[in-house]
Amino acid sequence: MTLPTVTPREVRQDWIARREIALLDLREEDPFARSHPLFASQLPLSRLELEILDRVPRNDTKIVLYDNGEGLVSPAGKRLAALGYTQVRALAGGLEGWKAAGYELFQDVNSYSKAFGELVEARRHTPSLPAPDVQKLIDAKADHVILDSRRFEEYATMSIPGGISTPGAELVLRARQIAPDPATTIIVNCAGRTRSLIGAQSLVNAGVPNPVFALRNGTIGWTLAQQTLEHGQSRKFPPVTDQTLDEARAKARDVAYRAGVRRIDAEGLIDLATERKRTLYRFDVRTPEEYAAGHLPGFRSAPGGQLVQETDVFAPVRGARIVLADDLGPRADMSASWLSQLGWDVYVLDGGFDGALETGVWAPTSPTLPTVETLSPDDLAVALGDAAVVVLDLAPSPLHRKGHVPGAWFAIRARLAEAFERIPEGLPIVLTSPDGRLATLAAAEVEEISDRPVRVLGGGTQAWAASGRRLDTGLVRAASDPEDVYKRPYEGADHALEAMQAYLDWEYGLVDQLARDGSHGFFVI
Repeated sequence: MTLPTVTPREVRQDWIARREIALLDLREEDPFARSHPLFASQLPLSRLELEILDRVPRNDTKIVLYDNGEGLVSPAGKRLAALGYTQVRALAGGLEGWKAAGYELFQDVNSYSKAFGELVEARRHTPSLPAPDVQKLIDAKADHVILDSRRFEEYATMSIPGGISTPGAELVLRARQIAPDPATTIIVNCAGRTRSLIGAQSLVNAGVPNPVFALRNGTIGWTLAQQTLEHGQSRKFPPVTDQTLDEARAKARDVAYRAGVRRIDAEGLIDLATERKRTLYRFDVRTPEEYAAGHLPGFRSAPGGQLVQETDVFAPVRGARIVLADDLGPRADMSASWLSQLGWDVYVLDGGFDGALETGVWAPTSPTLPTVETLSPDDLAVALGDAAVVVLDLAPSPLHRKGHVPGAWFAIRARLAEAFERIPEGLPIVLTSPDGRLATLAAAEVEEISDRPVRVLGGGTQAWAASGRRLDTGLVRAASDPEDVYKRPYEGADHALEAMQAYLDWEYGLVDQLARDGSHGFFVI
């Protein structure tokens, strides 16, 4: 499929003019992290149909697709057309075209949020302490608290000794409950820099009376200082009293006002939703547990700290509107204050939680799946026992490593043709994925490139596990290189010190790169 093209200059002009546009990088995460334009969002061809309906909810949004010569744009255009998207374009020249136009290319993931964090520190001189100084406070049993602003799962993997899990949007709401004495020093940390800086500056912006510092360079800085991290901790923030809540509400609302955040009620939300020519994202910025217990219909779970950190993932349509919901208030106000400074048209929903609520975790919108031939876990077990099939697992590589059907080969959907060069010849193919949906979508593609019989494991690997059968772990059989995941130097505990330092050096240079790029439109209150 040949798509109309737009030039890099046109894309950049749309950003500057704040017109709605989604620039989508169709590659897997690792090559994306190596080089991409500032506001590009990574949405791999492998998972396009499973993610696009939520990430680009309006089907006449201007979508611009690109790759780096891998041939991903044409099949992506066909899939989007089949889903009803009508304004799909290709970036002229792809990634090389962007580079040839003289525009900046950024590295890593969540790049523009991280660049913004560096800009905040440069403009506001966010106070920070190096790891050795924090270690001295711990050793001296000084009056301090350490608040870890990451997701709880990241905190549990590795944390600063004594740290308390307090994800970013919770900080202004919870800090005074955790540290009621104004003399108590509050230290905010994350794995690297961004969430530490944004978290600490949130407390400063809200006028928290305590001494507030970011842990300079987070757990990376802690590791580079050869200091010991804790693992497997479960300390979480406590509930807040009415007095603390009232104080946090007043402070957070003032910050949101200074950032230009607007407020709407339920009727105003309906009004925004009726504008069919504007994309409207609706995010619930509370904790996942609160969301599951009861949330407003149509709102996606997006804990505020992660929303600010991963805005490119949650909201690929640059220029769209965003509405935030929070039954207590401060989390939406603080998250909105940062999104506004990031250049978003953002609103806070006042009230709304007194009506009918939905329960359960957020589930992505699924496309209509084709009819395919399936087999049950029982039938697959028999076929495996007879060595009569080859199982291809299309799960993300971390999930494959965690558990897969015994003997299954890991494969990336967009790399199926290459995968067939590595797997055993001649045998029928059984496709699986975590819940079977991705495997179902891929079945027709396998039939096109192979003359082997193809079936899908009904219910996917989850059904196999639910039947009581064992799962193998690790990545032993790789029909595709695991480029679907970028190995972050700020997550986990097995990264080289050189990679950690290189990551920090990259972050330090982001402010200058933003200035060279010139398209961001960020401001700092």
